[in-house]
Amino acid sequence: MVCKIITNKLKLNRDLLHIDNCSIFQSIEMFQVWKKTKNYKPFFTIIENDKGEIIASLLAVIQKEHSGFLGRFSSRSIIRGKPIYPNNELSILDELLKTYSKFIYNKAIYSQFRNLSVYSQREKEIFNKNGFSYEAHLDIIHKLDNPIDVQFAALHKGRRKNIRRAERAEVDFREILSEKEFIKAYDLVVSTYSRVKLPMPNKSLFTESNRQLSEQNILKTFVAISNDEIIGCRLVLCFGDMIYDWYAGASEKHLNKYPNDFLPWKVMEWGSQNGFKYFDFGGAGQPNVPYGVRDHKLKFGGVLEEFGRFEKVHKKSFMKIGEIGLKLYKYMK
Repeated sequence: MVCKIITNKLKLNRDLLHIDNCSIFQSIEMFQVWKKTKNYKPFFTIIENDKGEIIASLLAVIQKEHSGFLGRFSSRSIIRGKPIYPNNELSILDELLKTYSKFIYNKAIYSQFRNLSVYSQREKEIFNKNGFSYEAHLDIIHKLDNPIDVQFAALHKGRRKNIRRAERAEVDFREILSEKEFIKAYDLVVSTYSRVKLPMPNKSLFTESNRQLSEQNILKTFVAISNDEIIGCRLVLCFGDMIYDWYAGASEKHLNKYPNDFLPWKVMEWGSQNGFKYFDFGGAGQPNVPYGVRDHKLKFGGVLEEFGRFEKVHKKSFMKIGEIGLKLYKYMK
């Protein structure tokens, strides 16, 4: 077997993409989008067998907030989802992590695996052996194969009430119809992130996702419409039997029409009607640490899962500088 790093296009064995828990964030499709995103550098760590066939892969992306000198203080390597490797062959996972760690050492301040599924204790031991510490972190998963009325009944009564209010106000739900509408949805995401003081990826992430992933029915951009105006949007990624909640935005002047209650429910309803089994509502913070976003999401009836995160710091001094910089960014915003 040979383990190596690939930074340009490769032909990933499609059989690998059907391994349990494979996510959109470990796919060729996401690699191609990140390749075209400013300040993002994706790469695969792969293992080939003696026939030259890829039998395992790990997709990571080096992200920076800035280019040039300042980029050194914000450079981190993020891995979303589980590496793809044959079940129970932990020696292959070990080899992936060893090769990855050697490559990334001088290229990022730290590495973080943002897990989207459960790891076994033996898998956690392999990560620990390779210098990665585990931190509990929560996610929220909705089952979409339950009857619609059962799912709706599982919503908190306040959410059900607000959804009905939106419907009475004649708020409509649909997928975007044009590039012009996508730009309007993107602008809502930007204004929302600015309002809550969260950093936004470069616009190229969204334009490339719309160009590449929409054509493949992976990216779906859903909007809430009132009087022919987009008042809310939800960008989701559809892959396998899963819908991943990705980015969202809402017009501050139309919050009285409840787009932030209406849209998540309508996306889940759409997913149920189109054969998807799960809706991943995204990160829900750390256990036992107050987090308003988690409280809001749980009112839609999902189940908390502790998928956790693995992290390895490569440059501790740079890490401290980066943390201070993020605090200053939020303060200045």
